[in-house]
Amino acid sequence: MVSVLNTVDTGHEDMIHDAEMDYYGLRLATCSSDNSVKIFDLKNGSQSLVADLKGHVGPVWQVAWAHPKFGNIIASCSYDRKVIIWKELGEWTKIYEHIGHDSSVNSVAWAPHEFGLILACGSSDGSISILTNSGDTWDAQKIPNAHTIGCNAVSWCPVVEPSNDAISQKGGAVKRLATGGCDNLVKIWREEGDRWIEENKLEAHSDWVRDVAWAPAVGPSRATLASCSQDRRVVVWTSTDYSTWTPNVLNVFEDVIWNVSWSLTGRILAVSGGDNKVSLWRENSEGQWACISELNKGQGNLNSADQRVL
Repeated sequence: MVSVLNTVDTGHEDMIHDAEMDYYGLRLATCSSDNSVKIFDLKNGSQSLVADLKGHVGPVWQVAWAHPKFGNIIASCSYDRKVIIWKELGEWTKIYEHIGHDSSVNSVAWAPHEFGLILACGSSDGSISILTNSGDTWDAQKIPNAHTIGCNAVSWCPVVEPSNDAISQKGGAVKRLATGGCDNLVKIWREEGDRWIEENKLEAHSDWVRDVAWAPAVGPSRATLASCSQDRRVVVWTSTDYSTWTPNVLNVFEDVIWNVSWSLTGRILAVSGGDNKVSLWRENSEGQWACISELNKGQGNLNSADQRVL
């Protein structure tokens, strides 16, 4: 069974939209409609506030930790159309602000660390920004018109060994990105030279796709991607060649599904939605998904539409 190990009184003055642990599980970053990002140290079942970051002038939708090889770095995105990258330099400091979007920035995700310090950002203006760190500077590249109406979620493909990917056999690991949008589509993008191309368009949802999550590259030589939607469905997509994708509807829920998140082993998928519940799902030997545990979040103050799990 899922059980609550600890609760954190964040002190946020409005709804919390995201809560993310760092790589080691020792720090927690949260963001809220109160326009702030907060960072907590987690020790011995208690927490202490390390930083209260003020830089946004609108609700902050999401935060993401970079790999620790680059230092303590987080990215945040907001309704104010900005992406801010923060780094702990004695104290937490804003090191870069991206203002290249024309509407709310809804999602941020760091690329696998093997590729360097690279951030993907999805916006309601329909475009995706790729921010690449080059020492003291950040280079911004844009995928325009990625999703009509808007992009809600971004997720990077894990680094793929050349034996698993015909394209990577031609020249090293390939950068891939999955996105979900208001056009009801999941799209997969691949970097080719100095540009990003649309590699696949996955159609199975009948309403806005709210989240996408690429599973860690473990186990069998297949790629696995989960998506969730306002159509109340979670779809698990699988591919052995990154060309043909097979959809498997995990479940049709009673309410909109906001988030999907994989365990570190890639074996368990966590799902959270408008019914105020978190459920854990695992695939059996026949390829069928079954709910193995469920927690009703209604007992606590975790009713945000965008609460991240696992």
